[in-house]
Amino acid sequence: MRYARHIFQLGIKELLSLARDPVLLFLILYSFTFSVYTPSKSAVMDVVNASIAVVDEDNSPISRKIRDSFLPPLFLRPAVLPFSDINRAMNEGEYTFIVDIPPKFQHDLTKGATPTIEVITDATAMSQAGRGPSYIQNIIMNEVRQFRAYRGQPQERPLVRLVTRARFNPNMQQGWFVAINQIINNISVLAIFLTGAAVLREREHGTIEHLLVMPLRPAELMFSKIWANGLVVILAAMASMYLVVKGAIGVPVAGSMRLFLGGLIVYLFSVTALGIMLATVVRSMPQFGLLAFPVFIAMSLLSGGQTPLESMPAWLQRVMQFVPSTHFVSFSQAVLFRNASPAMVWPSVTKMFLIGCAYTVYTLSRFRKMLAAIQ
Repeated sequence: MRYARHIFQLGIKELLSLARDPVLLFLILYSFTFSVYTPSKSAVMDVVNASIAVVDEDNSPISRKIRDSFLPPLFLRPAVLPFSDINRAMNEGEYTFIVDIPPKFQHDLTKGATPTIEVITDATAMSQAGRGPSYIQNIIMNEVRQFRAYRGQPQERPLVRLVTRARFNPNMQQGWFVAINQIINNISVLAIFLTGAAVLREREHGTIEHLLVMPLRPAELMFSKIWANGLVVILAAMASMYLVVKGAIGVPVAGSMRLFLGGLIVYLFSVTALGIMLATVVRSMPQFGLLAFPVFIAMSLLSGGQTPLESMPAWLQRVMQFVPSTHFVSFSQAVLFRNASPAMVWPSVTKMFLIGCAYTVYTLSRFRKMLAAIQ
């Protein structure tokens, strides 16, 4: 009980020190608000509210039906453009897409011919120009198939038909995935930087010498930093999930938030120990930043959140199994996206806990050596 009381009181000291650091407070606030909301709304490659015009040289029922089929939220209301204004409109950047329906389009369809519709794209709008033509093609082909079926004409049926059903994200909104991935990445970076800064802040301010003359053990100092900074990350992450992800962005989280909280606690047990371990290698905050950023970038890119783990080389997949973020990404995606139960994710939680135990034992040994060198 005496050790637990020491750890609790030292943790309160860590929280008070953090409360007096405006830079770290701003970093926490920014990481779980603007850093989550802005990428989910702006860094999305989907076609949203694309400007489109239709040059209807046929003016038939099927051409008007095609024009009316370009609907929000993919496209803005289609504008009707004369053929002579195509070059001017594209040069001035008025529209991202212009669909040119040729004369006698319906007549050729009725005769069984295959007329050609030209889609002109402004390639300077890179994100929408890449995906928009395929959407336009699918919309036009769907209307043509319905027209031919109504006319009783034979349909060309493919040998293989792909039917896609999205259960938890029916409209495939990329912003939903971006928001969750930002939360996962920000949890990792803050857990590493807050615990590392807590160690280095005391070394730079000279307060660690005051702690060494007290009847305290290195384990008490280390675990106080782990629980205090871990608590800050937990509160900030859960507040961001409810207020930013579910509230401001409107992501319908499919799984249990309690289960996600339990896995988050286990993950922070390991990743905060990693932050302290990195802090024992360097002597100043600039050095810590130079060391921690490559570690975080490798964790972010190779853990499965940005790139599927299965697409990496086999040896790299085996190496990343010893990194806790790999299992946390798998756990978070299963719980938040697919509504996984505890029976489905317990292997990932167990691996995070075992890795955290290994990290803690090694970090404690390095932390003792660092304190011994200071003495």
